Amino acid sequence: MEKQKVIISEQLEQVLSKEIGRCEADHIFILTDKTTHQLCLPVIKDYNFLQGAEGITIEAGDTNKTLDSVVHVWSELQRLGATRHSLLINLGGGMVTDLGAFAASTFKRGISIINIPTTLLSMVDASVGGKTGFNFGGLKNEIGVFRNADCVILDTVFLKTMDEENILSGYAEMLKHGLISTEDHWAELMNFDIEHPNLKELGELVAKSVQVKERIVTEDPTEKGIRKALNLGHTVGHAFESLALKRKPVLHGYAVAWGLVCELYLSVAKTGFPTEKMRQMTRFIFDHYGRMPITCDDYPTLLELMTHDKKNIGTSINFTLLGGIGDIRINQTATKEEIEEALDFYREG
Repeated sequence: MEKQKVIISEQLEQVLSKEIGRCEADHIFILTDKTTHQLCLPVIKDYNFLQGAEGITIEAGDTNKTLDSVVHVWSELQRLGATRHSLLINLGGGMVTDLGAFAASTFKRGISIINIPTTLLSMVDASVGGKTGFNFGGLKNEIGVFRNADCVILDTVFLKTMDEENILSGYAEMLKHGLISTEDHWAELMNFDIEHPNLKELGELVAKSVQVKERIVTEDPTEKGIRKALNLGHTVGHAFESLALKRKPVLHGYAVAWGLVCELYLSVAKTGFPTEKMRQMTRFIFDHYGRMPITCDDYPTLLELMTHDKKNIGTSINFTLLGGIGDIRINQTATKEEIEEALDFYREG
């Protein structure tokens, strides 16, 4: 798989016009969810080169990242006359870019895709790396394919449409990128005023975060080795997120932040991660993200959800842990007792 084309833009109209021209599409379609239709589509809808574009809208939220939504996109593409030479622009957060890219990659065996992520989370996570898909059977991203978009355009103009919770959700993935890169990058993220963000400075941090992910994805596009570094926080995090889907859904980044607490605890216990750095990270997360209320009665469900994680090999639950900032240890396992101890720390630490 070729390296993902990512453009960090301050001139969205000119960049989008040029990239659409490269696609040589016979029809242009713009996928939004109900939130981005209201908040983000107005940013681009009056561009002259989009006047003939057809809109497709799906319901917002991760609970709608489903096969039914994929079928709706396929049906609308078919009804509106899409061909193998058409283009789908996915304008939205990670749910829209993941689901839309999957629908486009499978419709008529693949049409052109441009992703324009509109949330901080999708800019630093879902937009880069070619993962597409949707939730199935109560599990996150259970069905999907690897397919790079023709282009991903990141423009911080959309950050002005975001609330504090969604900014924090994206920032959790940036913290993860800091943990797997360098001490300086991690410290910069820890010291940034995320509660009163300067968007220009945040945009510079986004660029650094994307570079971390791009470097890893280019080295290992289909997640056979080092790309598993990007799963730090996600084995437990996805279990929290799937459990929340049965109760009150939570934003992906919040679940990842809580997963980082547990997996850094395991890193201290199993791979020698510095205790003080773990506590510093934990304080930051609990101060900004709170914690999802769980009890010991939830442990069997969480453990069961972890056993379904796509990263697992055989019956073992697979983790990415750290020996220190940037010292990545993939393919680590933990016993049921060790995982429960990490969950105890999350609840009480």
